[in-house]
Amino acid sequence: MNRTTHSLLQDRQIRKYYTFLITFCLLLLMAATLFCRQLTDSAKTMLLSHDEAVASSLMKQGISENIIAKALTDDGAGQTQAGADLLKKLGIVPSLDAQFLPHLHSFRNHAWHLSLAALLPICLLLLGMSLHFLHKRDNLYRHAFSIIDHYIGGDYTRRLPQTDEGSIYQVFSSVDRLATMLQAQNETEYRSKIFLRNTISDISHQLRTPLAALSMYQEIMENEPDHPDVIQKFAVKTELALNRMEQLIESMLKITRLDAGSVVFEKRICNLSELVSRAVNELTTRAASEHKEIKLEGSSEETLPCDPSWTIEAIGNIVKNALEHTDANGTIHISWDTSPVTTRIMISDDGNGIAPEDIHHIFKRFYRSRKSSDTQGIGLGLSLAKSIIEGQGGTISVQSTPHVGTTFTLLFPS
Repeated sequence: MNRTTHSLLQDRQIRKYYTFLITFCLLLLMAATLFCRQLTDSAKTMLLSHDEAVASSLMKQGISENIIAKALTDDGAGQTQAGADLLKKLGIVPSLDAQFLPHLHSFRNHAWHLSLAALLPICLLLLGMSLHFLHKRDNLYRHAFSIIDHYIGGDYTRRLPQTDEGSIYQVFSSVDRLATMLQAQNETEYRSKIFLRNTISDISHQLRTPLAALSMYQEIMENEPDHPDVIQKFAVKTELALNRMEQLIESMLKITRLDAGSVVFEKRICNLSELVSRAVNELTTRAASEHKEIKLEGSSEETLPCDPSWTIEAIGNIVKNALEHTDANGTIHISWDTSPVTTRIMISDDGNGIAPEDIHHIFKRFYRSRKSSDTQGIGLGLSLAKSIIEGQGGTISVQSTPHVGTTFTLLFPS
């Protein structure tokens, strides 16, 4: 059995049809055997009837029984030209139509009726079963066409029949997989549109305030050309607003790239002590100017497989958040340790802490607690840090006690 035949026989409908054909052939063979037997019996009856008629006619003519018996049982070896000439003289030749030979005519009619009675039901059975098979096949195709039309219309809730094996069901399975891929692609495109819409809405909303401030500052400076102190004051405010816009746009672009999956983290083995030192290097001057202290604690031998530039960005954003919520003379404490499974970085402060109603929202974009409205942040640092850490397979969690302090815990797979 070759591969094509095996594939066809996997289809239950085709398998049933082949079973019917084999059964049909066996029935046809049995019918042919019975037909031959019936023809033999009919030929025997015709020959016996003919021999009886011949014997009766010869006996009436006074021919002896021995001669009649010899003539009737002759196997044909005694045929002579004289006998052939006699039959020819009587008009009994091979070209003579059977209807002029009563016994043969009767035999032919009987054979015809017998053939019709035997073959007609068999042909009707073959035709009926073939039509039944084709009807079921046509219904299957129509059902498949209906579902494919739904796929074309964007409705992927229905599924093609896959309850059996065979080539047609393999085709259905492939079409279903294609429909699933198209559905996933459509959902991805829809999410991308929603994401783009929300991103544009966030950026426009956040830029509205500094743009309005810049417009106001510009108007004030234009109206006070003779007051250098006023111009100087609002020039500083303009610079701060521009810096805020720059930070906002830069952070939003980074978060957008992370959310869109266009960032490929290039991991390599990094020394943890050097990594944290680089993350806080630019923040130590700010901490000193605000009379705050950043302390590092951990082995200088520990390493972490990560993308250094992005990880530095994440740690730096968390430290910035700690500086913003820590009063003067406060301390930000950064420690790290490793285990065979994970690497942990803890960033703690002794600042104001996070209110219980805010702690579940702090990683949301632009989220700012009512109690921290006077801080400098734009509300994207923690969200960006979370995206970076989780993008590298890590996790970030936070514990906080109001008026005691906050601890962020970063866990990375070792």
